[in-house]
Amino acid sequence: MYEQHPCHMENMPRLNRISGQIEGIKKMIEEGRYCPEIISQLRAVRAAVKAVESNILQKHLQYCVAQSFASNEDKEKKIAELKMLFDKFDE
Repeated sequence: MYEQHPCHMENMPRLNRISGQIEGIKKMIEEGRYCPEIISQLRAVRAAVKAVESNILQKHLQYCVAQSFASNEDKEKKIAELKMLFDKFDE
């Protein structure tokens, strides 16, 4: 099974921007800004988080899942792991 996790540091700038966006949203709420403006910013954060999620999933598939295919037992475990992940967070 794949023992070393891939590095996800390339996502840090985007996560830092998301953190800044969250702080901005908090400030908008404190200032009593117009609801659609707040909602617009929340949707932007959601899209940014989905992009980070997609990047990490892609790397997981390319490295962790691909490595597991060297062993039939590991492959089945990874497939079950992915199914459980998607079942758990299915929207």
